[in-house]
Amino acid sequence: MSAFDMIELPDFAAIETAAARIAPHAHRTPVLRSRSLDALVGAELHFKCENLQRVGAFKFRGACNAVWSLSDTVAARGVVTHSSGNHGAALALAAKTRGIPAHVVVPDGAVKSKLAAIEAYGATLHRCAPTMAARDEAAERVRAETGAALVHPFTDPRVIAGQGTATLELIRETGPLDALIAPVGGGGLIGGSAIAARALAPGMAVLAAEPEGAADAFESLRRGERVAELAPDTICDGLRGLIGPINFALLKTYAVTVLPVADRDTVAAMRLIWQRLKLVVEPSSAIVLAALLGHHEQFAGKRVGVILSGGNVDLDALPW
Repeated sequence: MSAFDMIELPDFAAIETAAARIAPHAHRTPVLRSRSLDALVGAELHFKCENLQRVGAFKFRGACNAVWSLSDTVAARGVVTHSSGNHGAALALAAKTRGIPAHVVVPDGAVKSKLAAIEAYGATLHRCAPTMAARDEAAERVRAETGAALVHPFTDPRVIAGQGTATLELIRETGPLDALIAPVGGGGLIGGSAIAARALAPGMAVLAAEPEGAADAFESLRRGERVAELAPDTICDGLRGLIGPINFALLKTYAVTVLPVADRDTVAAMRLIWQRLKLVVEPSSAIVLAALLGHHEQFAGKRVGVILSGGNVDLDALPW
């Protein structure tokens, strides 16, 4: 039995607790509409704008919940994680709100603007090779050296519960929806989203958009077992992580449908969001609109919640 087998999956009560815990620190992000995008998809779209969250991504919700869940004694030793950018920045800021140290292991090749944000929030950076194994190993080494508490980017139940608060807010603002779609990488966001969605609207369809070049969640569901190795090849730097063990369990438990998306379609959707919604979103966020456009028959005539997960883009290296 692995350590993950002994981790209890978060539930809706944990998401409600997280919402109350992070309320003094996190933004309640707006929900926007676009008639022109509705017409293109053939559905009524409600965009939850987590690109306008603190640190520019939904990741602050989970990191904040995890940091403020710690006892004073544990928190005093600081926190550590590994991240390609957004979660690292989120944990750094969450730690700053509590006045504790933060250590972030970053893989070679991470987006420079995201690394700059992590440092700006006061975290100590630790470099490693760009593989999940190297990230896990380096984070464990820092944890052992510093005594810091590990806050995993997506397998931590406290992080998953925090991420689910975005969907909680969305549905309480819009009322029950027919479907919800969010990106999937490691699976923290989609896991928390699925828990909240099904608790508030049991008949709601829950879908995840995943890059074709990093489609381990799709393949895991197809095989019926988690894919533990894959070399990601996608412009969506925030979605290169493999689906976590408890995150895969949540995909199965809540019958999440994964829709693979080509990078070229994600780039086109990213540009469309910038043009129509006047919002800066990153590829890992724009992938949800690409999935809606590419699979519009699944959403025709429905009210759909759309999680725009983040907006941290290197403006010197736009994909167009």
